[in-house]
Amino acid sequence: MDERLAGLSRVLKEHLESVPFICSPSAVVEQLDQVHVIVQQVAALQLALVRQADALGVAAVQGATSTVAWLADRYRVRPGTATAQVGLARVLDADCPVTAAALAEGRVNVEQARVIADAVAAVPVEFRERADKRLAGDAAEFGPKQLKALGGRILEMVAPEEAEARELAALERAEERAYVGRELRLSDVAGEARVRVTGWLDRAAAAVVTAALDPLCAPRGGGAGDVRTPGQRRADALVEVCRLAAACTELPANGGDRPQVVITVGFDTLRDRLGSAMLDDGHLVSATAARRLACDAALLPAVLGSDSQVLDVGRQQRLFTASLRRALVLRDQGCAFPGCDRPARWCDGHHVMHWADGGTTALDNAVLLCGHHHRLIHHGDWRVRINPGDGFPDFIPPAYLDPEQKPRRNRYHRRE
Repeated sequence: MDERLAGLSRVLKEHLESVPFICSPSAVVEQLDQVHVIVQQVAALQLALVRQADALGVAAVQGATSTVAWLADRYRVRPGTATAQVGLARVLDADCPVTAAALAEGRVNVEQARVIADAVAAVPVEFRERADKRLAGDAAEFGPKQLKALGGRILEMVAPEEAEARELAALERAEERAYVGRELRLSDVAGEARVRVTGWLDRAAAAVVTAALDPLCAPRGGGAGDVRTPGQRRADALVEVCRLAAACTELPANGGDRPQVVITVGFDTLRDRLGSAMLDDGHLVSATAARRLACDAALLPAVLGSDSQVLDVGRQQRLFTASLRRALVLRDQGCAFPGCDRPARWCDGHHVMHWADGGTTALDNAVLLCGHHHRLIHHGDWRVRINPGDGFPDFIPPAYLDPEQKPRRNRYHRRE
C-alpha cells in the first residue's frame, strides 16, 4: 500500500474516533468544512486513478471485459455507477482541465463536476475550453441544479452565433420530422354513432387550420345563449369549413378578409432564409417555413390607406375588401359596440347606411361588430353613426334606455 495513502487512512481513522468528543459546534463546522474539501480531493484522486487504469488497460490484465465491468465487480458497485465514474474520468481528463483542477482543490464537488462534464461534452469541441472555464467559475456560486440549467445554454454564453445556428438547424430538423409524421385519421367507434378524429400536424400547417377555424369558433349571439363547449365549437367549425370548401372550393371569408396566418418575421429573414419567424401563438418556425407561408400573403405598408391600398371602393362593391377590413381593424380594434370585448377576429364589417339604401362600402360608412351586436343593430333600436369630427363610430341608445340619447363609444379596445 502506498505509504502516503496509508498515512491518510490512519489520520482519517483517528479523526473518526475523536468525533464523539467534539463539544463545540464551531469545531464541528470547521472540521466538516475541512472534510468536505478532503472528500472532493479524494474523489479527484480516485477519478484520476480510474482514468489511468482505463488508459493502461488494467481491466484486460485482470481478465475483465471492460473498465466498467472490472470496477463494478472489484468494488461491488452497480454497473451504472461504474459507467458514470469512467465517463466522468474521461471527460475531465480530455475536456475539463479547469474543473478537474478545481475538484482536486476542493472548490468544486463531484456532483457539480459531473454536471459540468455533461454540459461540456454536449458542445462542439472547439468551444469546450471556454465552456469548462465558464462553468467551473459559476460552480463557486451555483449548485448542481442551477449549473445544469446554465449548462443547458452554455453555448449561448460562450459562442452565441454558433448556438443560434445550431438552434435553427435543430428547428428545421424538427419541422421536417413533424412534416414527415403528419397524419389524420377518422376511426369509427364500435357501437356509437360517432367517429374519432385524431392526427398530427406540423406547426405551420396547424397555424393554417387554426386561422381557418377561429372565425367560426366565436360563441353565437356574442356568447349569450350559446351553451356549446369550446371543444364543441371547434368541432362545429371544422365541419363548417369542410362543408363550405366542398360547396365552393374556397374557404369562407372572415368578414371580407380570408383566414390568415399571422407571422412576425423580419424582411431580412424572409429574403435571406436565415433566422426564424414567430407565429401568432408564440411558436417559432424556420425562415424556410415562413417563406412558404408568405407565398400566400401580401406584404402591406405599415400605414393602411397608402397609394398601394384603395380603401374607398365606392358603390361598385358591396362586400368589404381585405384592405378595407384591415383599416377597420386598425381603427376599431374589435367590436365597436360600447362595452364589448370581442376581438376583431370574431367580428364582421357592418354598413352604417345599408348598401341597399345607397350606402357606400367605405371606411366612413363601416364599423366592426360581433355577431350579437350586429344582430342588435339590425333588429334593435340602437343606431350607429360615424362621427365626422374624428372618424370614429358613435352608438346612440334607444330613448327607453337613455332619454337624452347621448352617443356612446367602446372604451375597451381604444381608451381615450
